[in-house]
Formats: sequence, C-alpha cells, structure tokens
Amino acid sequence: MEPECDELTDERNDPKQEQNRYGAFRRMNQDKAETMPAAVWSRASTVLRTEIGDDAYGSWLAPASLRAAGDGRVWLVTHTGVARDWVRRNAWRRIDELWTRYDPQGRPLGLTSRLEFEGDAGLGGSPGAVEDIPCAVPASAGPGQTREASRCAMALKAGFTFDSFVAGASNEFAYAMARRVASWADGHFNPVVFHGPYGFGKTHLLQALAAEAARNAPDRRVVYLTAERFLSSFVRAVMERQTAAFKEDLRSADLLLIDDIQFIGGKQSTQDELFHTLASLMENDRRVVFSADRPAAALSELDARLRSHLQAGLLCAIEPADRDLRLGILARKLEGFGAHLGRPVTLRPEVMAFLADRFVDSVREMEGALNILIAQDGCAAADLTLDVVQRRLRPHLRGGPERRITVDDIQKAAAEHFGLKQADLLSERRNRAVARPRQAAMWVAKQLTTRSLPDIGRRFGGRDHTTVLHAVRRIEELRQTDAQLARDLDALLRKLSG
Repeated sequence: MEPECDELTDERNDPKQEQNRYGAFRRMNQDKAETMPAAVWSRASTVLRTEIGDDAYGSWLAPASLRAAGDGRVWLVTHTGVARDWVRRNAWRRIDELWTRYDPQGRPLGLTSRLEFEGDAGLGGSPGAVEDIPCAVPASAGPGQTREASRCAMALKAGFTFDSFVAGASNEFAYAMARRVASWADGHFNPVVFHGPYGFGKTHLLQALAAEAARNAPDRRVVYLTAERFLSSFVRAVMERQTAAFKEDLRSADLLLIDDIQFIGGKQSTQDELFHTLASLMENDRRVVFSADRPAAALSELDARLRSHLQAGLLCAIEPADRDLRLGILARKLEGFGAHLGRPVTLRPEVMAFLADRFVDSVREMEGALNILIAQDGCAAADLTLDVVQRRLRPHLRGGPERRITVDDIQKAAAEHFGLKQADLLSERRNRAVARPRQAAMWVAKQLTTRSLPDIGRRFGGRDHTTVLHAVRRIEELRQTDAQLARDLDALLRKLSG
C-alpha cells in the first residue's frame, strides 16, 4: 500500500499537474464570466452603439440596466416608459438578434421600464443582482483612462478634434483658450464659457477639448456631458435615491464639460445641483467648461447665482463664421471626403462660393448641403455646374418653397440696407451711390435665387443679361479687396436667409 500512497503524494505535489488544474479552473471561471448577462450585453451593445450612433445610444440605452428575474429571465430595464417605447420602435429587433447571437445559454431577454419592473411581481419576481449597463467610454480615451474614470461621460465623436476644427477671425480667441485648457495650463480663468449661436462649432470645440485633455493627462478624470444628459442623469439619481453617488461621480472630475447649458433653464433642482457642483469643483481647483447659445448675462432662464458664477468666469464668444471661414470649412470637409474615397474631391469655385454665401446662418446646414452633393456624385462632383447644384439643393434649402426668397425681397432688403428706395434700384440712375447697391442686389439675387440672368435683368428695370453678368463679376472682384462691401454683402445674406 505504501508505494500507492507515495505515488499519490508525488502526483499531488507535481507542479505541472497543479498548473494544469489551475489553468482548467481559470478557464472555467473565464467561460462563466463570458456568459454573464453583463458580458453578453457588453458585446451586443458594442455592435449596437456603432449601428445606431453614440447620441441615440447615450440618450435611450446608456441609462438603462440589466436585471435578472427569479425565474432566470433577463430584462433590459429602461429608465422611463418613453425610453422603452423608443427602444421597442427603433432598436428592439436588432437588440434581440444580437442578444441571441452572443448568449450561449439562450436566455430570453425582455424589455420593460423601471416602474413596470419594480411594480409588477410578474416581471420582477425575486430579482437577482442588478447589472448596470456602463455608459459609453469616449472613443478618444487614452490608454490610462479606465472605464470607471469615464462613467457618465458621453462618447466623443472621433471627428471632433482640434485638427479638424477650422479657426478664423470669428472663433480664434475661443479656439486658443480651448487649446490652453486642454493643455492643463494654469486655472486662473474658471469657469470658461464658450457662447455663440447654434451651428458654429461649440460642440466641436468642447469635444475636441475633452479628447485632447484626456490624452495630455490620462491619469486625470475628464467628464463631458450635454445639459440634457446631466438633467436626465440627475433625475434618474433622484428617482433611484442615488444622489450621493451622482454627486460624488461628478465632483471627483478633474475637468467637467457641460454642453448647451441653457437647456437646464427652468429646472430649479437641477440648477441647484449644478451650482453646488460648480462651487465644489472650483473650491478644489478643478476645471469647469460650459457652452451656451448666448452670453451668460443673457441666460435669463438660469438661476441668478449660477448666472453670476458664469459671468465671473472667462467668456469666449464664437461669432457667426465669416465668408473666408466658411470657405475654409468647405475645403477641410472636401479634404476629408478625399481621404475617405482615396482620391481628391473638389468643387468648382463658383459652387464653393454659392455654398458659402447661401448658408450664412449655420455651418451645419452648409455641411449638410455639401454632404448631399458628395453623396450623389462623389469625386464626379467636380463637374457639377452652379445651375445643377442650385436645382439639386432646392428641395433641401431651409424653409422650403413657402419661404423662397424672391428678387423683390432682395431689392427691398438692399434698398433698406443702403438707405435707398426700391425704385432707385430699378431706375436709370448710374451714379455710384445707386449703381453699386444695384450691382450688389443683382449679385445677391444670383446667389439666393434660381432666376436666370435675363430674368434678373428684367426685374431690375428691364436690363440686359450682360448687365447682370457684369454686375456679378464686378462684385466678385470687389468683395476680395473692399472690406466694407464684403460686410454689406454678408449682412444682406444673413438678413435674407434668416
């Protein structure tokens, strides 16, 4: 018997056998972990977030949670009934497909809202452990930035970087300050508030700042939120009695960025929470950055205390893009298309000028018009004439046919701007005080309407089409050297387009 005992003892003490047993145990635990609901959802949501986009995922699915019922079923529990209905209409079929594909145990997945789950014993039964679906991790997160360090931070758009941001006279100060904050320079100016009208790059600048700051200091915590996300997260924390965790999550940030802060106006409890968060971060020398659609003093819907703190910070205005900046943005977009298609993408100069002059109130609308052209023609867009572009974009121009700008509208606006009567623009008078505004109005008519040159001439007192052509070419030349004329034209375009 002794040899058998000795043989058994040797086998137990054999390091190779012990390593094999440990490896089998580790593989068993790993396989078990990979079949946990949270692991299955992580794989499915990665695909889903790519398909529906970061914004939709962040708004409707990121606040949800997975809950295991006592009968073995798994439920996707949305934070509200509205979110449940949105998911059912727009994403549920795809979610079910992905869950079935990635769950080797074949567990059924149900969809319900938080109130339904907690109030209906038939759903909740004896609920198991709650597994929170993690918020999206910024795509630009550096290697040292963990998922925990990015909780509650919305995913940043990969294209929103400083390299892709086109700086110009209207935004150069804001751009310089964003780069300074992203470099973690001194914090004498706190908070920093970027303000400007919709569609001129505030979100791009904030997301570029967040991405750059995270890369420059991967050991520091950067949190970027939209005001809507801040509001919904706070409301959810109150409903679930998790306000302490919510406060700790935000107040532990080294840099907090909140986009479009005007949207929390009128929500007193949310404003109170933001005010105390701002005060806490500033007291601990943490950096805070906001964006708004107006200067802080004009945000009358915000609480006076919060507004006062914003006014005491550094206000960086982002003005509407001038013509040179709009042309620069178009050129940068075309470079991006060319890199994607593997060949240069260009447009005729007159087409570039039309896009820059037609969409003066929103860079996003201008980019949308460019997307339409490139999506239909790709590299062949270089052959598009101005007339073809105008016809193609006509159904997509803001306001539609009911707001179509007429030559009469242009004449009235030009007469008012230059201090003349509309009849002066139609008269035979040729002195410069009348001729130059008349030429400017003809040029604007060519930009904002689809009227032919002969038709425009007829509406300006029966003039020949060659007169209109001369006026358009003359204004194109002068606007490059006459700063006042360029400002007058920009004002006319803005007034008519707005």
